[in-house]
Order: sequence, then structure tokens, then C-alpha cells
Amino acid sequence: MTTTSTEPPRLSRVQAAIRVVAALVVAGVVVGLAWAWLAPPIQLVIALTKSGDRVRGYVGDESDLLFLGAFVMTGLLFVMAVAAAVATWQWRSHRGPVMVAALAVGSLLASGAAAGVGAAVARWRHGAVDVMGAPVSPEHRVFYTHEAASVFFGSGPFQIAASVVIPAGVAALVYALCALSTKRDDLGAWPPEEVPVLLVPSGISGPAPTTAADPPSDPWPPSPR
Repeated sequence: MTTTSTEPPRLSRVQAAIRVVAALVVAGVVVGLAWAWLAPPIQLVIALTKSGDRVRGYVGDESDLLFLGAFVMTGLLFVMAVAAAVATWQWRSHRGPVMVAALAVGSLLASGAAAGVGAAVARWRHGAVDVMGAPVSPEHRVFYTHEAASVFFGSGPFQIAASVVIPAGVAALVYALCALSTKRDDLGAWPPEEVPVLLVPSGISGPAPTTAADPPSDPWPPSPR
């Protein structure tokens, strides 16, 4: 019997899981700041109709930037989830279900932190659109302004939930693929499991193949007709 030994970890599994979650939350804040810097503002117009109503609309194809902003946020979170899963897998002594749970919870919290920080910083940079306070009058019926890009693809609860859950699913999937690629049942984690290995003494070769190992032939061949 032989074993593949690894050094015992200095941290417990719970402590390691807490560190993974905390690191992912910090990464989410960084993603939110990066998104607020990368996402372009959206130009829009506020107009006063003949009936005295205030309406808002987008200039040209500026409405496409709503999709672009949400796409950039999803792409950044996707990259973060893949990188986090690969980095967590490298922590060999703590591989296992606890790390998968920490990775999923941390990715959820990171998505929420990225969306919250990104929306807050973008609002601080570009301000909020006040339709009722826009300086429009019968003499100047059109007012041009801009607003921050959208963090999510929509304002519905299912759209928001999907945007938050997707990074956690991607991280868990990448971690599962890494687990499938290893040959050990214990994933190489601590404590290592014993792996039985058949040791053949030197100078002794295996048994030579004989004719008995071949499948027997039919003793009664079919008679010709």
C-alpha cells in the first residue's frame, strides 16, 4: 500500500472557505469599479410636447448601449468566475464540496457587490436623470442629457436573479470540470486516501500466456450438406 502525501494545511476548511468568499467579494467590488469606468453613458433627450407633457427618448441608436452595458458586466463576471474557480482548484489541500459551496456563495455575493458598486459609481459619475426638473419650456422644448448604462438586461426580478446566479453556476461548472480531470478519488486533498498499488518483486516476471487463455474452438464443426 502506498499513499501520495501532501502537507497538512495550516487553515481549516471553514477558514479557507471564508477566505475564498471574502476574496470573491473584493473581486466583485473591483469588477464594479471596472464596469463603471468601461460602460459608456447613454445620450437621451427630454422634450416638452404641445400638450405640456414631458417625454424622454434616446438619440439615434443610443438605446443599444443599454444592452452593451449589461453585456460588459456579464462578461466581466464570467471572467471573474472562471479565474476564481481555477485559482481555488490550485488550493489542493482544501479541494472538495466545501470549496465548491464557498465558490458558489462567493460568486453570488461578488455579483451583487459588482452590480451595486457599479451602479453607484456610474450614478455618481453621470448623475441621475430628473425628467420633471429638466429645463424645458415652450420656448426651449428639447433638452439633451445623458445617463449611466444599465447593469442588468432588465428590471424584472427573474432577469436580475439570472444575472446574479450565472457567475456562480459558471464557477461551479469550471470547478467540476477540474475535479473530473483528476484520477484520484480524494482529488489530492488533505487527508489523502490510501491508493492500493500492486508491487511485483524484482526478478519475477508475469505468467507467460498459454493456449488455455485463448477461447476454445468449436469441437463439432457443422457438417456439409
